[in-house]
Amino acid sequence: MQTPRTEFAQALRAIATERGLEADVILDTIKQAIVAAYKRDAREKGEDTESFDYDAEIHPSSGEAKIYSWPLEKPKERKDVTPPGFGRIAAQTAKQVIHQKIREAEKGAIMDEFSGRIGSLISGIILRFEGPDVRIDLGRTEGIMPADERVPNERLNIGQRLSFLLIDIKETMKGKLIILSRASPDFVKKLFEREVPEISTGSVEVKLIAREAGVRTKMAVSSNQSGVDPVGSCVGQKGVRVQAVTNELGGERVDIIPYTEKMSDLVKAALAPAEGLSVTLDESSRTAKIKAPEDQLSLAIGKDGQNARLAAKLTGYKIEIKETKPTKTKKEEVKTDESEELKAPKNKSGVIVKGS
Repeated sequence: MQTPRTEFAQALRAIATERGLEADVILDTIKQAIVAAYKRDAREKGEDTESFDYDAEIHPSSGEAKIYSWPLEKPKERKDVTPPGFGRIAAQTAKQVIHQKIREAEKGAIMDEFSGRIGSLISGIILRFEGPDVRIDLGRTEGIMPADERVPNERLNIGQRLSFLLIDIKETMKGKLIILSRASPDFVKKLFEREVPEISTGSVEVKLIAREAGVRTKMAVSSNQSGVDPVGSCVGQKGVRVQAVTNELGGERVDIIPYTEKMSDLVKAALAPAEGLSVTLDESSRTAKIKAPEDQLSLAIGKDGQNARLAAKLTGYKIEIKETKPTKTKKEEVKTDESEELKAPKNKSGVIVKGS
């Protein structure tokens, strides 16, 4: 048969392990609860509790509790005021308080844990919709995805498990609130970090990223290690890596381009899939003037100007695109001259008559 000492010690360890708390934290909450219970009981008996201060001591092995009291103006006059049978009364009266304190301590420990994960991916299940906001079940606690952190055209269902970016923990009237996002450009960056080992190890770096959530993302990558292709690493064999990211994004298109310090080349790459572009930079106005062949003009601009707009976000340059006027070749000039001669008026002898 186990002794009370062992039972209390085992119970304390069990709660600490289950709640993920330190045993000292639990003992402190129990002390506070016992003091609150004693003062409540004393007030009900008409005793003065305002002029005294109180403390509790709990034996860490046996669980035996004692209450000590002293006058506020005479802190050295400390005496044991534990009433007979107080252990049973305290246990009954303080039970609810102890549970509440443990819940608060547990929530604090959870928030401390999540505070260290800001900027990281986290998995959760859609719990419910609160107007335009979405409440997410994160297991031990809940988070919220505000309307401005949602992808506009993404359809969400209750019970659906998704990945989110933990962007902040805000202090509110109701306590701390975990803020999640799926619309942030950093969300795409973290998805690639999860799928591409070269990014997580640091041999490939995402230098620039621009995103229109739910539609398209452009990302410039570079390699810090010779022999490592940054674009190929992100795309993966047969596109398996970029496809995994695209699937998580619900089909959002991702353009991956090689990063270069030469800005004209970067602007040209950012306007992919358009080809054959000519780039002139105006550093004073931070403007990139682009000349595009007729058959590449619509690709460079993109639907509703999206390709040029994302390229501007990515590079930090204002993009101006104009069509390249085709230059005539010598053969075309000869043919033109011949056709003009055929059209020119002639006299009866067949001699071309030039206008005056």
